[in-house]
Amino acid sequence: MLRETKSRNTGKMFKMLLLPIFILVLAASAFAQEHYTEGNARVVSFYRTNPGQFDNYMKYLRANFLPQQEEVKKQGLVLDYYVLLNQPSNPDDWDVAIGFIYKSFGDALDYNQNDEDKMKEIQAKHFKTQDEDKMQEMTAKRFDMRTFLGVKYIREITLKPMN
Repeated sequence: MLRETKSRNTGKMFKMLLLPIFILVLAASAFAQEHYTEGNARVVSFYRTNPGQFDNYMKYLRANFLPQQEEVKKQGLVLDYYVLLNQPSNPDDWDVAIGFIYKSFGDALDYNQNDEDKMKEIQAKHFKTQDEDKMQEMTAKRFDMRTFLGVKYIREITLKPMN
């Protein structure tokens, strides 16, 4: 009997602690939504071109990235893509960023076999081969042109007017 009472009290205590936390999380979420409407998700990769390689990297992007991304966009795998340039403020700062716009973080981050198959088709058509090793070999030169610095996942928002 003592065990049953102790077990019941533990369950009540757990519920009493969990309920306020749940309410606080909901309230914080609702409060944030009061100020803005969520928009598209962006995935932005940041690079630093190696000394003397900026022009070569731009040529590489024009010849390889651009045609593939136009097809990726046409097939609805992304809403849009873009390239940003930055004047680096220090040796570790980025000078080229490549971004992709998706409807949601789910579209950006969740694996989808159908999307993967479409991407492979686009790459095979561009590089004129199905051989992934050959494609990797053809694209490897970009690693000599730039250094990958990181990626950011960003949410676009639209501010709501004050009432």
